Amino acid sequence: MSEPLYRPWGTVTPEFWATPASGTTPTERGLPPEMLRARLVRVAEVAQEGRPQDAATLAAGIDQDVTAEYGELHLHTVQVREVRGYLAALMADHATGLAWYLHAVQLRVTIQGPGHPDVEEATRRAYSLWRAMPPEADRQRLGAELLTIATDIHGADSLVVRRIRERLYSLALPSAPTPAHLNSA
Repeated sequence: MSEPLYRPWGTVTPEFWATPASGTTPTERGLPPEMLRARLVRVAEVAQEGRPQDAATLAAGIDQDVTAEYGELHLHTVQVREVRGYLAALMADHATGLAWYLHAVQLRVTIQGPGHPDVEEATRRAYSLWRAMPPEADRQRLGAELLTIATDIHGADSLVVRRIRERLYSLALPSAPTPAHLNSA
């Protein structure tokens, strides 16, 4: 007995083929992409005015609306969460910013697949943010988390994973003491 063949689109029902009755329009989403873009432009304007906390509050509201409208696994949701990560980093909350970026990378890989160029770019953004973090207690832990996620997505031998690994290694090495003759200069 052969196994059933499951198509990636699932079972097509008669409703799938049904067309709307004449004179009716399909229901539109409550948050069309044009409105989302306009709201994100407003977030950028507020941040550029030097009010990043207000921009972060606006972005959090957009995140709630987009998630309710499109769901967790949608590129609009990912984009808003990346904005939230950027705003957190802008306010010097690098750990939160990186957490948002890593979350967005994981959503992107689920939606777009590990080989998609946007996933690699999102991973690079997370790496760049982590690399720019000031030395603090969480930097090593966050770097290890970044390395784990990047390795899962891109493989242990990928360029981005090798760079993360090298940077973590260099951070783990104790700083070389400055020779005495250079201290007196």
